[in-house]
Amino acid sequence: MHVTCLPPPTDALPMQAAARLVGAIGSPGFASEALAALNTPLQAASWSVYRVFGAGRAPVLHLSATGDGEDVTRSCFSAYAAGLYRRDRSFELVRRAHRPGEAAVLAMHADDAPNPEHREAIYRRHALAERLSVAALEGDGSLLAVNLYHHEHQGQFSAAERERFCAIAPVVLASVRKQLDWQAMAPPAPPEPRAALAAACPALTARELDVCERLLRGLSHDGIAADLGLSVPTVKTYRARAFERLGLHFRSELFARFGGAGPAPRPPRCRPLG
Repeated sequence: MHVTCLPPPTDALPMQAAARLVGAIGSPGFASEALAALNTPLQAASWSVYRVFGAGRAPVLHLSATGDGEDVTRSCFSAYAAGLYRRDRSFELVRRAHRPGEAAVLAMHADDAPNPEHREAIYRRHALAERLSVAALEGDGSLLAVNLYHHEHQGQFSAAERERFCAIAPVVLASVRKQLDWQAMAPPAPPEPRAALAAACPALTARELDVCERLLRGLSHDGIAADLGLSVPTVKTYRARAFERLGLHFRSELFARFGGAGPAPRPPRCRPLG
């Protein structure tokens, strides 16, 4: 049997990104992994996936990530969902010219924002320069938008980046849809250790929660002290107080109760101190 390998395309970056994107489907860290994959053919500082329904219903944010630092896309979306979406006409072209399932690639510079309020609250306040999107009408009449952002220090997307995004856009949209389907069927994630601790014993102070949370991460007393800027004896005091409230004696008991994959069972009692 003779096997012939096809020559790689002239620009292989979009196909490499597509492979990584498909491979991330079903991962709890899909948002960050997908952004890293998309940054093979282009350099986006952040991205978001949201669904808009029209002026009478608030939009829904499905996914978001920022490459470094705070995820500014969540703050942007909060401003958008607070009312800016009612005057957003940036996706009108998709609504008018496309049938359900058909996608379009759109670019919007900060100066082209739908109105001054939108420009100031989202683009200027969060130092965003441009949005590059692939959007499509869904069967229920909503519009699903996958948005990549250049921040001000990056300037606009280059012609090569736009061309590569157009090449990969159908795969991006299909991968996002598959991920959202997976998320809808996936069991709910267990509570974060801090939330589980606070729910089990509301009397725990913020510092006691800080120490217990870091113990569950595997940090030593010295490591917790360095992380929180406290002395080791102070860390041990917070640990002792938290354990007393929770009715624990050993670190192994803390892990048994709050370090598992499932919800933490409520302890027999949450003991007040003093």
